[in-house]
Amino acid sequence: MPIQKTCTILHLEQVSASGYSLLLNAWPVSEKALPGQFVHVALDGLFLRRPLSICDADGPNLRLVFELRGVGTRQLAEKKEGDFLDLLGPLGHGFSLDGDKTLLVGGGVGAAPLLFAAKRFGGTADAILGFRSGSSAYLTEEFKAACRRLRITSEDGSLGEPGLVDAPLRRLLAAESYDRVLACGPRPMLRAAAAAAREANVPCEVSMEERMGCGVGACLVCSCKKTDGSYGRVCKDGPVFNASEVDWNV
Repeated sequence: MPIQKTCTILHLEQVSASGYSLLLNAWPVSEKALPGQFVHVALDGLFLRRPLSICDADGPNLRLVFELRGVGTRQLAEKKEGDFLDLLGPLGHGFSLDGDKTLLVGGGVGAAPLLFAAKRFGGTADAILGFRSGSSAYLTEEFKAACRRLRITSEDGSLGEPGLVDAPLRRLLAAESYDRVLACGPRPMLRAAAAAAREANVPCEVSMEERMGCGVGACLVCSCKKTDGSYGRVCKDGPVFNASEVDWNV
């Protein structure tokens, strides 16, 4: 069951041109959190809570990383140490963490929940992170420390390999035998990762991003169409789905 908790902000810092890292004292939410899950954050004057992926959980501490995208995230970025936040979580279905060799694929803010997964794999996972530019990149040093190896791409070529994650993803899938691909990022990137994994005959899980209302599966705002014609609720049945179940033609 999700827990509603008033949490104290321990630290807030800017980690990229538009990215922020928020550390909270959030026990017992932190104790129950799993990679791929999220929390729903209440903000002053806003009717709907905002979903934020869990970047890490350690003891009583819960870490969230977010990008400035609207009124809600701007309000979060203006918070101070010692301020309080009302959280509901952990919510959703997370990533599978079995297997000896996993490839993590993150795009933009989608890198955040994959760091939590990387740490759970104890240094055995490989990762590919894609960003718009070097100034928008974040968590790269932490991924280097948590993963066996890391590949970085940027759309403008200012950091790592120029272009999208597709090319290094296909190269690694061709060169290595992976148990699973775990991906989080914008839908076009997830579609490409799912296709590459399917062609390589490697199971793939994707964390879907949709607008949410309630966060607990009641309002159906965040429905995701599946290949069998049914709909999964991203907030409750996801946000992590088997890529083969997602209808990518919608």
